[in-house]
Amino acid sequence: MKLPKIDMPLFEILVPSQKKKIKCRPYVCREEKILLIAQESGEEKDIVLALKQVLNNCILDEKFDIDTITTFDLEYMFLKLRAKSVNNIVTIKYRDQEDDEAHEFQVNLDDVEMLDLGLIKDTIMINETTGLKMKYPSITILEDAPSVFNQAELIDYLVVSCIESIFDEDNVYPIKDVSEEELQTFLDDLPINSLNELTEFFKNLPRMYHKLEYKNKEGEDRYIELRNLRDFFTLG
Repeated sequence: MKLPKIDMPLFEILVPSQKKKIKCRPYVCREEKILLIAQESGEEKDIVLALKQVLNNCILDEKFDIDTITTFDLEYMFLKLRAKSVNNIVTIKYRDQEDDEAHEFQVNLDDVEMLDLGLIKDTIMINETTGLKMKYPSITILEDAPSVFNQAELIDYLVVSCIESIFDEDNVYPIKDVSEEELQTFLDDLPINSLNELTEFFKNLPRMYHKLEYKNKEGEDRYIELRNLRDFFTLG
């Protein structure tokens, strides 16, 4: 005798960078185990791969390529999937630095939206004729990130991963056709103003956003800004 098949509800989740919705099912025990194993390892790459695998398992569109999503897609889509699969209400605890009191908040994940500042510049001019064409950071950036790096190496890694092409008045140079050595020399010669614009590109990327407001023990109005998955699930 065969055991009964468990029917699962279907729903749609927005892919923010692509501005389209895809059909999904909730994640179940097999996916929860994947998440727990990754969490126990404590390794950032393991967690990213687990989130990616869970999403991929639950997306019902066979033509959808999980590697096309961005880093902010990954966080937003998993948050919404978690709301449908487990509970849309999470409890967040935060210790106020002024009154040293632990404050507890109930957050409805259905209310969490993407914050798009509308300030993103995907073309960064180095001079009047030469510039960089940028692209959103792909999920593969998190998978391929070096385990150990300093601040300068991190900036280089992010910039290189998000350059689509370099252009001047005569040609466009796709980044895939440029050698690593040549590209590094080019980036090292960038003027400081261009580096600042690249920094602004990353600062202005779309991101999840939810604001919590409260009054602490001293009677002061305070607020907390939640911007990533760790804020929603591990805020201390």
